[in-house]
Amino acid sequence: MKNREKLLQDFLFKSDWDQANRQSIASDASGRTYERLTLNSSNAILMNAPYSAGEDVKPFVAVTHMLKKLNLSAPIIYNKDIKNGFLLLEDLGDSLFSLLCEKSPEIEDEIYSSAINLLLHIHKNPAPENLLKYDINILIKECNLLTDWYLPNAIGNPLSETLINEFRNILSRTFSKIPSNNPVLVMRDYHAENLIWLPKRSGINRVGLLDYQDALAGHPAYDLVSLLEDARRDTSSDLQKNMINKYISNSDLNNEEFLMAYNLLGAQRNIKIIGIFSRLSLRDKKSNYIDLIPRVWNHLINNLNHEACSDLKQWVNKNVPYPNHIVLQKLVPVI
Repeated sequence: MKNREKLLQDFLFKSDWDQANRQSIASDASGRTYERLTLNSSNAILMNAPYSAGEDVKPFVAVTHMLKKLNLSAPIIYNKDIKNGFLLLEDLGDSLFSLLCEKSPEIEDEIYSSAINLLLHIHKNPAPENLLKYDINILIKECNLLTDWYLPNAIGNPLSETLINEFRNILSRTFSKIPSNNPVLVMRDYHAENLIWLPKRSGINRVGLLDYQDALAGHPAYDLVSLLEDARRDTSSDLQKNMINKYISNSDLNNEEFLMAYNLLGAQRNIKIIGIFSRLSLRDKKSNYIDLIPRVWNHLINNLNHEACSDLKQWVNKNVPYPNHIVLQKLVPVI
């Protein structure tokens, strides 16, 4: 850690921010940490993403350039040290969508509508050629987090190979229904804690973007699911319906086909998140994430009610226990 602090100090010195006041700010579920730097009347954000924690700043830099080409409010990168994993970024402020909606609920429709307009803007463009495809293999692999982490701990027994293979076969049949033509840039974590309201800017530039380094080329419904089926805050059914209708009415997509893809990708995403939150608790000792699982479960059940998810719904109903208090206690790490 001492050596890394020296590397960080050298980076700040070369960036002319070595005399700045440093204040830690909330980080996400990754190995990245963030600090707000204040120097005179200027602010910046320091991203510290060590390779030893499995981090790599190159994808963040690459996707930032993609978003900037689309004239979006991704943070300006003032300086970078790719080798050691440091970035000096524009400070977009603290007005997270989640905090704004808590303090001023009347603003929810306006800011979510702007977030939908931003997605419509992105989706007018084909996905950049150098983005990896969000294909069925990745979708299935991510769902394995459920059978790796949530399910065996929830039932208290290892899973049989037969059950795991049955799950994967159902996923393969189910996700093969998702249209794969005309992929777009999908940020994948497009939700209220990664969006910052910038009211002094205009149009879609009022939406500041964070945490998009895992972007892939996929179906346009994915980021709508991420936004509207939020794992961390409740979104009303009216808000969800209104924003989906707004998106569809301003695109040339088939309504029924889009809603099918929305629910298929919603099921996939929510299955994945239940597994991720279980892993964060059991492996990484971040037990606060298990409190979010019931909300994600409710999203999943809503998705599974779509007829395209019928086989997957039947498998989940038969094999995956509801995350009640007893089940959630099994996901608390032994310290």
